[in-house]
Amino acid sequence: MNGRQLITDAKNTWCPGCGNFSLQHALKAVLQDLEKEGTSLDDVVLVTGIGCHAKMADYLGINSFYSIHGRVLPVATGIKLANPALTVIGCAGDGDAYAEGLDHLIFAAKRNVDVTVFIHNNRVYGLTTGQYTPTSPLGFRGKSTPAGTPEYPLNPLELMYASGATYIARGYTRNQPLLKRTMAEAIRHRGFSFVDILQICATYFDVHDVYDQYVYELSGHDPRDPRQALDRILEWDYNNPAPIGLGTFFERELPDYGSRFPRQAPVPPDRREGIRRLLEGFR
Repeated sequence: MNGRQLITDAKNTWCPGCGNFSLQHALKAVLQDLEKEGTSLDDVVLVTGIGCHAKMADYLGINSFYSIHGRVLPVATGIKLANPALTVIGCAGDGDAYAEGLDHLIFAAKRNVDVTVFIHNNRVYGLTTGQYTPTSPLGFRGKSTPAGTPEYPLNPLELMYASGATYIARGYTRNQPLLKRTMAEAIRHRGFSFVDILQICATYFDVHDVYDQYVYELSGHDPRDPRQALDRILEWDYNNPAPIGLGTFFERELPDYGSRFPRQAPVPPDRREGIRRLLEGFR
């Protein structure tokens, strides 16, 4: 199907100024380019978690699956293993992926599952009105930490590097051209693609002025050089003001998780009927 309507008629409930609008339209543009290149959007599946980011499944007109909190990657992994021909994209929040779903994120990277995950990292639990997350800065004052969080944030890119991700990048919703290029590159990468996207929560943690001051596009950087990649990844610790690189930090080629499994023959029709009757017996 060519030229399909990608923005649905669902009522949009994101706050005015939310970075999710920018992320949604960047992903829409990438999907349109994939369609022009011959990828059927019927073969694209979007998996979301719980949070403001998850409404992406309502607002984009492609196949989608709402998972429970933190479970984007187990669902995405299952879909990809069941049908390797599909392009599987996950959208998760920083709370969704780096707190409830951290173990799944690490193992998806370790296994090199051939899926792409875009983290909507606004560094706050926006849907539940302003609690701190694993990437909130030290001293963040929110609903759950009125005196300021005593915890330092984690560096997701460093974690993904240590976990074995074969594609690691960072985007920013106020740099649309670079964000689109990075998202497209991540989807085309064969293996586990991770993109941490700095996304503004205009209601509970609007730090666009800080980002605008410190972000820069990686230049003269070789993402195939592990040492260079780690040096750039460690440049900013998600806490103190420092240069914030945008673009692809690290990329390498390894066999993906699904390629290590022998393909099973299709289940014969008579057996499928037996399975159907068995399942009906549990109703």
